[in-house]
Amino acid sequence: MSKLITEKKYLINVPEGKKKERLDTFLVNQIENASRSKIQKAIEAGLVTVNGNPAKANYAVKPGDVIIAIQPISPRPEDVEPEEIPLDIVYEDEYLIVVNKPAGMVAHPAYANYTGTLVNALLHHTQKLSELNDAGRPGIVHRIDKDTSGLLVVAKDDFTHAKLAEQFSKHTIEREYHAVCWGKLPDKKGEIKTNIARSKSDRKKFTISQSEGKLAITHYEVIEEFEFTSYLKLNLKTGRTHQIRVHLSGIGRPIFGDRTYGGDKIHFGSDLPKIKSRVSNLLEIMPRQALHAKTLGFVHPHTKKFVRFNSDLPRDFKLLLEKLKN
Repeated sequence: MSKLITEKKYLINVPEGKKKERLDTFLVNQIENASRSKIQKAIEAGLVTVNGNPAKANYAVKPGDVIIAIQPISPRPEDVEPEEIPLDIVYEDEYLIVVNKPAGMVAHPAYANYTGTLVNALLHHTQKLSELNDAGRPGIVHRIDKDTSGLLVVAKDDFTHAKLAEQFSKHTIEREYHAVCWGKLPDKKGEIKTNIARSKSDRKKFTISQSEGKLAITHYEVIEEFEFTSYLKLNLKTGRTHQIRVHLSGIGRPIFGDRTYGGDKIHFGSDLPKIKSRVSNLLEIMPRQALHAKTLGFVHPHTKKFVRFNSDLPRDFKLLLEKLKN
């Protein structure tokens, strides 16, 4: 029997006599309005635990297991309210919008964020958004992390959405990011090529893997070096979740301010005078990962011409660079 703890959270005690069954299949029959695909997404997101530990979809449920699950139901379209939130629109025509997303804004409503998202703002700006996604994500072709700033393209119709998604799938989209990372890199230009997989110890994080996950390729170029950090330009050949953050942390150069991947701790310069207070002051300026999606280029689905859009670094990023130079 399942017991509702909160509006979206369930405690499920597996009864005696229960035959072994896959976790995802078991939960589909336990949670109202849940599909197997949504259950699997919740499991991948670390929203399901068995006996206090993250579990995989193919875990064999046994009598006596204690399962805690966040109900994996996306908001319905009528539940996503338009909100008058300012948008920094770089380009717009009848088919698509290129928007410069500020740090702190989530792309679309999800389990912990139902308001204040880019979708909420877009619905106030226009009612014309593609409907290829699940409910609650109209127009969203791709995402960047909540605390990453920069450019996103949004589709106004299904044809445009499909053609843009195809370019992302084929890795023909031009995506240039700027970042500040800890330390200095051994080469001024280079490539990081590894597999990236979900972390087994923390399902909300990703990690470099030798045998699991998907191939990820990041090209980098050093723009400027400072005492204990570097300012980088990065281009994505692939587009895995947290790719740049995982790649840089994986080579011991985490992005400055990235709390998830250790960028809020001192990695270099520990012998420098007053380094602790200096870093503390810098983290007050940049209390997030110093990562910005600066350039976005693609073939316009209707004009068939390649278009490229650029954005300025946000204020906190510029101020961080000024302080690092002085």
